[in-house]
Order: sequence, then C-alpha cells, then structure tokens
Amino acid sequence: MSEPTSTTRLTVTVGPVAHGGHCVARHEGRVIFVRHAIPGETVEIALTENDDDAKFWRADVTRVVEASPERVEHFWPEADALRAAARHGSPIGGAEFGHISRKGQLELKSAVVREQLERLGGLSADSVDALFSAGVEDVDAKGNADQQAGLGWRTRVGFAVTPSGKLGMHAHRSHTILPIQEMPLAIPAVDELRLWDLDFTGIDRVEVAAPANGSGVLVLLAPVHGLSDKAAGSAVKRIARSLAALPTPPSVARWNPENSAIEVVSGRGWVKETTDDHEFRVTGDGFWQIHRMAPKVLTDAALGYLLQGGYLNDGADVADLYAGAGLFTAPLADAVGSDGSVLSVEGSPGTSRDARKNLHASEQVEILQGRVEKILGTQSRASHTEAGQRRHFDAVVLDPPRAGAGKAVVRALVATAPKAIAYVSCDPAAFARDVKYFANSGWKIEKLRAFDLYPHTHHVETVALLVPVTAKASTTD
Repeated sequence: MSEPTSTTRLTVTVGPVAHGGHCVARHEGRVIFVRHAIPGETVEIALTENDDDAKFWRADVTRVVEASPERVEHFWPEADALRAAARHGSPIGGAEFGHISRKGQLELKSAVVREQLERLGGLSADSVDALFSAGVEDVDAKGNADQQAGLGWRTRVGFAVTPSGKLGMHAHRSHTILPIQEMPLAIPAVDELRLWDLDFTGIDRVEVAAPANGSGVLVLLAPVHGLSDKAAGSAVKRIARSLAALPTPPSVARWNPENSAIEVVSGRGWVKETTDDHEFRVTGDGFWQIHRMAPKVLTDAALGYLLQGGYLNDGADVADLYAGAGLFTAPLADAVGSDGSVLSVEGSPGTSRDARKNLHASEQVEILQGRVEKILGTQSRASHTEAGQRRHFDAVVLDPPRAGAGKAVVRALVATAPKAIAYVSCDPAAFARDVKYFANSGWKIEKLRAFDLYPHTHHVETVALLVPVTAKASTTD
C-alpha cells in the first residue's frame, strides 16, 4: 500500500456506497473505490492502488472539500484517514465508517443490503421494499452512552505486532502494521489489559476473547514463525508473567493459528459464554459471535421466525448447519423437546468438540464434524432415515462463514426438503448470491431483518426466513 504523495492526489465527487467499506467515484472514466468518504462529498484522495491496466483504482480520503452533513470527527485517531494524511501515513483498518454519524452508517448499510439483493440476489426493488422497509437496525439504541455511540461492543479482538514488538493493527490491504494505544470498539475488559504497554517481541499475532458476562479473559499468543521452540516459549512466558501482575489476570495460552492448537501457560484454554438459558465452553480461537449482544439478537430473530411460523414444535426434526459451539443448537433442542431431533454440523474439529461438551446432556442432539454438503449427501443417519429414505427436516438454521453457503451446500440442503430455513449471514454479498441459488431451486425470502452488529465498520448481519414456493424444488443452477 503506497503512502499518500502529492503526485497521486486527485479531487473527486463521491458517488454511491458500495459493498466492502468504500464509495464509488470516477475520474476521467476510471472507477475509483474510495475509503473514508461519504456519498455526495467532494474530497481530495490519495491513490493507493492505481496500476494502469487495473479495472479500477483504490484511494483514501486525505482532505474534505465539501463535507456531508453525516460527517463527524473520527473517534479513533489511529483509524482516522484525515489525521493519517496529515502525518503522511495511513490509517489502521477496522473502523472505516468511524467518520460517519451512527444514523448515516445505518443508512449506508441499508443501501448496501438493498443493492446486493437486487443486483446479486435478483430481487425486484418492490420486493426489497416489502421485505426490508425497516432497514438495518441499531441493536444498541437503548444502551449506555458509549454503546449508543457504537463503542465497547467487541468481545473478540485480533492484533498484529510491529517489528519493534508493539501491539498494532494492519493498514487496509497492507502488510504495514501500525502501533495502537487503545481499542475503543472492544468491551472495557480488553482495554484494561493494556496490551500496548507490553513488549511482544517474538510474537506474531495476539487474539483476545473477553466474554461480556465477565467470566474471564483469554489471551492467545502466536509466536513468530520459524522461532525456536525455546525462544517462542520464553516470549510467551515473559508476557504471561506481565499479565499475571494485573488485578484480574487473564488466562494465557501459546497458540498455533495453523491448526488452532493451544498450550495453556496460565489459567485455562477456554472461555465461558452465556445466554439467557445456556452456558457454552468455547476453546481457544473457537468461533463465537463478536458483538456482546449478538447471541441474543440473532437467536431471537432466527428462532423467532421458525417458532412464529410453526416450524418448531415438540418432536420436530431440525438441523443447525455451521453450528459452532452450539449457540443455535441448544435452543433448538429446547424447542423440539426429547421427542425431537437436532442435527448439528460443524467443520472445525475443535469447535465441534466444544459442541459435544456443551450439549452432552441433550440426547436428541446428534453432533457431526465435517463439511456440510458432504454430511448432508452421505449415506448416514444424518441424511437418511433408518428405513433408508432421504431425511427431511422440518426446519434448518443456516449460519455459514463470511463466504456464504455456496452452490453445493444449497443443492444438498434443498434435497432434504426442509419446510423453512432461517439463514443468518454476516456478508450481504454472499447472502445475496445464496438467495439467488435458492431462488433457482424454487425458494424465496419470506422475511428479512438486518442488524448493525459491527458499528463503525461496513459489516452487517442479516437474518432471513426462506421458504419453498414450489411443490418440488428444481436442481440448483
């Protein structure tokens, strides 16, 4: 990523927002994806990627000529493009909407969801109007002042380490690591560690899991690749000793990001997450929703759709796909009772083991580890009844990773002929593509909500109820 220079600066009028955290501008016919802008503004930009043969260029705002009414002072100096330009540097990534009012952020995210559903999902503007009139919802509208401002929500944070051993974060699309002195998006327990005061020499990555319930923080330390085992161990233990001096010391573990293996140095290698009705063990870097309110918001929305539609009841046969540690599986098991059945499928071996521990008392739950499309397509209890007939689900919760479910999973899932699917997505483009795959198989969106579970970033979470519209689904294109 090139640093802003006088030879790469242009003045442009900013066009509409696009998926990915930028807006679209044009210069002499060339499309430029501009970060840290707001539609309608006139800004000076520094080109960061501008090869002559590229289909489009990328740029950061360096000065605002005519500001949008929604522009506010960025809350985080290290992430502020304008202050970075003044010091002839680049901002860190991770808060690319921090210069926009909370109202403006919701409006832009709503526009992105709409555009993706129309362009990639194939829905008409009228259909999107009917489904999505509420737009993206602010989950912190009744929180305290910081939460209403979109701060203090992250319970999971990943950090890099500068060459000099200081805690840092990457600049956008760059290998450059910039030091930081705070993490205002994280819940207070993360800042209270004061990791930026420590020497992380010998460490490549730092992951922090800080449950919102206050049950204890876990710090994972990944040593620099190629470092001797002795040197790596010494670096991890040195940092663990520093953290042990805190009034409330966290657990610390050495971590291998390639296989998720952890070696506990102090405390325990897992954190305890809780919802209103359940407790979950999440090991190491295992997946859990990042926003402190996300577990409740998403389970209420997804299971609410299925319950209101009459798809969940005693004795129902349901599935939780990409199930993680069991966030949706546990309430699904409650809903179907001991006479029902829940299939939990998770690809990560470690997270699947967590699910087994979390749900060991729920005899109606079957937990399988592996790829969703393979498990649904195999000759196993998961995909067939005892009589050998293909298993049909009454309801499914589908919560794929950011890349989406994809054509193969949609094809395998449609073959099980569920009555309804609650689809939870953290990427509107991937969601819209999957909506198109489902539409090609005779399915439609019946209900849709979206939540701002990533304030000050471009990310948005959607929850949709999908139902079949044909008696017999066709083959996915």
